[in-house]
Amino acid sequence: MSAPVFSVHNLWKVFGPKAKADRVPGSDAADLTADQLRKNTGCTVAVRDVSFDVLAGEVFVVMGLSGSGKSTLVRCLTRLIEPTAGEIAIDGEDVRSMDRARLRDLRRHRASMVFQHFGLLPHRTVLDNVAYGLEIQGAGKAQRRARAAEMVEKVGLAGLEGRRPGQLSGGQQQRVGLARALAVDPEVLLFDEPFSALDPLIRRDMQEEVVRLHHDEGRTMVFITHDLGEALRIGDRIALMRDGRIVQCGTPEEIVGSPADDYVRDFVRDVPREQVLTVRRAMRPADAGEADAGPALAPSTLVSDAIEAVARTGGPARVVDGGRCLGVVDHERLLAVVAGLPLTGAAA
Repeated sequence: MSAPVFSVHNLWKVFGPKAKADRVPGSDAADLTADQLRKNTGCTVAVRDVSFDVLAGEVFVVMGLSGSGKSTLVRCLTRLIEPTAGEIAIDGEDVRSMDRARLRDLRRHRASMVFQHFGLLPHRTVLDNVAYGLEIQGAGKAQRRARAAEMVEKVGLAGLEGRRPGQLSGGQQQRVGLARALAVDPEVLLFDEPFSALDPLIRRDMQEEVVRLHHDEGRTMVFITHDLGEALRIGDRIALMRDGRIVQCGTPEEIVGSPADDYVRDFVRDVPREQVLTVRRAMRPADAGEADAGPALAPSTLVSDAIEAVARTGGPARVVDGGRCLGVVDHERLLAVVAGLPLTGAAA
């Protein structure tokens, strides 16, 4: 396990005229709805007793419907919105105790935000927009333009350096915003529903861009979205929020394969399970002779790919890790996973 970049413990954000730490509802209010909490306290609870760690190098996705508290949560991480109660740390340093200078350093150097609305300066060129954060940091002109040119190429906008935002498509503008965030070389990138206003095809391109950048750089990312498909596509782990609380946090496979409650179960109901779940979930112990026969699959192989392998050979496929057979998958177990049926006799 890598060390956490962000650690959040018992975080609350309460809005209202009397929204102070001593007004945070106690544990006895944990099961109250948002409307009941508003009636009892006179305040709106946007983030309710949330705890999680974001590990170095992972894409941590926070998702939920509108009003679930996800955007408020990500803004609390750098105190763009002041938390009401709880603890936030970055690399072990207490964010809530930071003075103005330290907080400014956090926002300028350590954590960069990419918003849904691009916030580009219309009178500046692509290159100068990308270099803007470096200008704020005080970097020299030659240094910031060289770095900006590097980032423009990284996000696929080479040749457009001299254009202004009004001459770009929505997807190109979002790439400029991404390049601007990358230019300051932050430890963590914070995305607040950055692609929700884009057309579906452009949105998919931008998702692929995030996946590529993460693969190339291994940079830590916190990504906010209301789109389950987007969360499953890019997230290493997903925290699903409802009414300000995290109702389940886990890998995409855990969220889809083992939903925590009926709310999560309904959320993932239409997800093609074979495109998310792996053969590790479907395998059973190998019978005599099966450990040495049939095609070999890695434990991370998707069920959809395993179905193709089993259909091609007509017999079970081995799940092999480090030369050791962990179990086998056959057509019956693979189809049971697709149908959401319970499996018995799973391999260890």
